Amino acid sequence: MSPSWGGPSVYPYIYENGLKYLSEQLKFEIVEYPTARMSADKIYHHPELRAKDINDAFANKDIKAIITSIGGSDSVRILEYLKEEVIVNNPKILLGYSDTATLTTLLNSWGLVTFNGSSIMAGFSQASCFPKSWHEGIRTLLMGDSSNYIYPKFDTFSNGYPDWGNKNNTGLIKESIKSPPYSWLQGKEAIEGVLFGGCIEVLEFLKGTKYWPTKDFWTGKILFFETSEDVPTISNIEYMLRNYGIQGIFDQINGVVFGRARDYTDELNQKLRESVLKIIKGEFGRNDLLVVTDLDFGHTDPQWILPLGIKVQFDPANRKIELLESATQ
Repeated sequence: MSPSWGGPSVYPYIYENGLKYLSEQLKFEIVEYPTARMSADKIYHHPELRAKDINDAFANKDIKAIITSIGGSDSVRILEYLKEEVIVNNPKILLGYSDTATLTTLLNSWGLVTFNGSSIMAGFSQASCFPKSWHEGIRTLLMGDSSNYIYPKFDTFSNGYPDWGNKNNTGLIKESIKSPPYSWLQGKEAIEGVLFGGCIEVLEFLKGTKYWPTKDFWTGKILFFETSEDVPTISNIEYMLRNYGIQGIFDQINGVVFGRARDYTDELNQKLRESVLKIIKGEFGRNDLLVVTDLDFGHTDPQWILPLGIKVQFDPANRKIELLESATQ
């Protein structure tokens, strides 16, 4: 289904290539809901239809997982139409990232484990370009027992995809770049916490609304952020982080981690690291809070799948990130 942008109607060959991976490699039986290939214009003007697909899929006992076609910018408009009772009484996998963060975070606050990771068009469609460890991670996190799953370090990454207007670019990623090491900026002891987060810009849509988590929700969380292809400025990220500080969230959580920033230069990445510490440590006095950046998730590929609501351990001494529970149980 397409709860954000109707990308499959614009680039059907990109979408179909992603479906091919799901059906041929993962052996999923594909069920397409009405919004899956609906025109982008109709999807935009009818958020209630997008919500209906989600409600219907959760109500359908035969559906085991919901994987979004792609992100977008306005899925927040569908939240008022979601049927909470139907959704929470029929838990199942919901996977997506970027604009899908409105859904993954809300449903997690309702009590479901949700999954931040690849979408059909942006991730699964390019799966042939990814290393063996990515494919193994998909199977473990979505179809196996992910307790004691250790996240792999990917050797290279890519900032997005070549022009989708050219069908010859189907399934391809942009130039591969050697991955820098993770930046363990703060924290010396192994820290456990429950994963929660998403696209830092998308989460701004929810602040101040009834869909934002309550104050007591944040206790013990490991808060993860990723940045979009819009390449937010360092100043804007500082503004966003400062808001979390003013809400008192930094006083309740166990850590803040960032995915690799899409299309950032080395200079911008260094400024981001400095700014994250300036806000968390300098302005809000949390010099004991775990802070890690440059991790393998977000708007670069390949990316991890992060299950919201599952306990994780970050071990700075051994440079290890390990899930401590099974995401699908």
